[in-house]
Amino acid sequence: MQLDETPVLTVRDLTVRYGEGCSGCGQGMEKNRCPVCGSVWAANDVSLDVFPGEVLGIVGESGSGKTTLMRSLYFDIAPTSGSAFLRGYRDGQKNIWDASPAERRTMKNNIMGMVYQNPVMGLRMDYSAASNIAEKIIAAGSRNAGEMTARATELLEAVEIPVSRMSEMPKSFSGGMQQRVQISKALANNPALLLLDEVTTGLDLSVQAKVLDLIRRIKVKYGVSILLVSHDLAVIRMLADRTIVMLDGKIVESGLTDQILEDPQHAYTQQLVHSLI
Repeated sequence: MQLDETPVLTVRDLTVRYGEGCSGCGQGMEKNRCPVCGSVWAANDVSLDVFPGEVLGIVGESGSGKTTLMRSLYFDIAPTSGSAFLRGYRDGQKNIWDASPAERRTMKNNIMGMVYQNPVMGLRMDYSAASNIAEKIIAAGSRNAGEMTARATELLEAVEIPVSRMSEMPKSFSGGMQQRVQISKALANNPALLLLDEVTTGLDLSVQAKVLDLIRRIKVKYGVSILLVSHDLAVIRMLADRTIVMLDGKIVESGLTDQILEDPQHAYTQQLVHSLI
């Protein structure tokens, strides 16, 4: 894959700290917690790029900072420090975390799509599947009912939700179907970047395989760049072009996915890879 294009997303030195911090932070840390002041460094100087059409995988154990990164990018969490740039926002020249509330809504509705691990966070369970998609389209400024219905039909078909069920509420769907509705909603306004946070966790293995195959097909069909978070290196192996390994809020290794799987350098990555064998 050619990665010499302008990144869709650039993150530099993202830090999310819970607590005041002190001069002892960073020295003799207990995982990502300072034993002196008790501050927790959920993300610590995280930097990355996502290129057009690329799937960048982020793998790590629970508490490694993966979800903190994703939720910071989607404005669910305010970073302590750092900067991030989206190519579709101010030509990639302005830090998204300095944006106004209105600009942030525009980014969430037009440039990014988010799929949460828990569908309850990404869907209105008492709205129909089609209405969930329409809500996203309306938020981007459209008011044409016919176009919204057509788009909802197209996207639900793309994620293999029967059109006959598009008027049903997600609360009546299985977990795998809820995740697929979330994916269709996230794609509603043709975002350049799709954020996928542990989208297969808790699903049966057969359902996981279907969701992963769906993500692969969506990448090809819509040409979207994907930031894919998982604690499961098998998921990363199936989908990611490049992979970042996180531990205790920091990036400990990064590179082409095949390279990391075949020749892991960090002890934690070696442990993850050996768990697959």
